[in-house]
Amino acid sequence: MTNPLPILYSFRRCPYAMRARLALAVSEQATEHREVDLRDRPAELYAASAKGTVPVLILPDGRVIDESLEIMLWTLERNDPLEWLPSSPDRRAEMMALIGENDGDFKRNLDLYKYASRTPGTDPLEHRDLATGFLMKLDGRLGDSSFLFGRTVSLADMAIAPFVRQFASADREWFDGESWTALRRWLEEFIASPLFASIMHKHPLWQA
Repeated sequence: MTNPLPILYSFRRCPYAMRARLALAVSEQATEHREVDLRDRPAELYAASAKGTVPVLILPDGRVIDESLEIMLWTLERNDPLEWLPSSPDRRAEMMALIGENDGDFKRNLDLYKYASRTPGTDPLEHRDLATGFLMKLDGRLGDSSFLFGRTVSLADMAIAPFVRQFASADREWFDGESWTALRRWLEEFIASPLFASIMHKHPLWQA
């Protein structure tokens, strides 16, 4: 029998899973939520996606989406009540390019800063400094408008904010002492938002 709801494998604190849950929530797409322990991943997760990472969305017809940004696009293209996706192809390309910077060099430097102990010989402060260039770029955009692409929230804000939150949490005192006042305001508003609160409640670990 076909499951009437998509199945979402997720982990509460993973920024990739966060952004998928944000888009699913705002598009009012219900799912069967399966919270997993990344230290003890269930065989069913690997059966759905050999990568074994979250998020993974299994659609009722059996199709699997195992990239967070693709999950965001899938659900928003079905229902986008707050118009997170731009109507202009050029604007959408610009937005995807900024998200690509976040998912590329910034995320690599974020991991080497926050989790330096996992890679012997890594200087976390070197990678913190390398990551700040992207954050200053975001701060510059936010100095001119409330959100990354204007006066209203967009796909870019919700795809990037969970990673900035993760970066800030590595040393919040240092982060709050830096000069990116617009970025800090944007992050604080994101963390305080009802939407973020709604996707961060705790689920019990899923058992097969």
